[in-house]
Amino acid sequence: MWANCTSHSGVQSTVAPLSTSRWGVANGTGIGTAIAGRATPRIRPKRNSAAPIVAPVLPAPTIACACPSRTASAARTTVVMPHYAYARSDKKDAPRISIGGRLVADLMVAAGANRVLAMTLHSPQVHGFFSVPVDHLHALRELAAHFRGYDLSSAVVVSPDLGNAKSAAAFARLLGVPVAAGAKQRFPDDRVVISAIIGDVAGRDVIVLDDEIAKGSTVIELLDRLREHKANSIRIACTHGLFAGGALTRLENQDDVSEIVCTNTVPIPAAERVPKLRILSVAPALAEAIRRIHNGESVSSLFDH
Repeated sequence: MWANCTSHSGVQSTVAPLSTSRWGVANGTGIGTAIAGRATPRIRPKRNSAAPIVAPVLPAPTIACACPSRTASAARTTVVMPHYAYARSDKKDAPRISIGGRLVADLMVAAGANRVLAMTLHSPQVHGFFSVPVDHLHALRELAAHFRGYDLSSAVVVSPDLGNAKSAAAFARLLGVPVAAGAKQRFPDDRVVISAIIGDVAGRDVIVLDDEIAKGSTVIELLDRLREHKANSIRIACTHGLFAGGALTRLENQDDVSEIVCTNTVPIPAAERVPKLRILSVAPALAEAIRRIHNGESVSSLFDH
């Protein structure tokens, strides 16, 4: 069995079929069975980014969830984070700004985490916040498998900004299509301006790729530029569909957006889903990574682009 930190959809049901002889089982507040000498993975998605971040991250499911494993003599504890909410707080870009990504990393290690398995961190430097090994998976293969079902003869992958251009280029290679990127600038009042698009998108079928979509302001701004460049069709893809503050509805209401694709790293309540939304599961990738970590096998092939 695998260690259960909190009830959620998608990931748990698929990850479950592992060996029952050496895995501990736990809930959010204590240990449901003996785990002494066993490996105990901790799976923790973030429920909804519209809610205060501190509330779901710091209490029992993440920090206190690891403590019982430590005191119960577990052989090791692996924290599985489909979405690391604090990854955006990764730099001091203004006075009196804390680096929350480092703080939460230290808290998890202090609570007993021996290893971290994450999916599409917001920036590569987040790896350095942890003093334990970090396995960084991505969902590009799952997204690429979905889009291969379309005619890609005139497709192009567009990154909303240059910071995500490397991932967009890797995604474009998987699909065998060209890549373009937006020249984005974010102002202190949280206003986003994309002044230009670097690359050819005129008359092409555009796949917009971002690591996560929160309020959707960057994507909405990019859509305006794509219209100016006479893009033929537009589909939106991301790993983490946070969709805070009505972002999903705003994207749904864009007439030229034919599809919105994300993964199930962040659960989206059924009542908030829209007809254009497609949710892909990353549970098999996480399950395979957990199996390899437990058996001491290489995980690198799972996160190579």
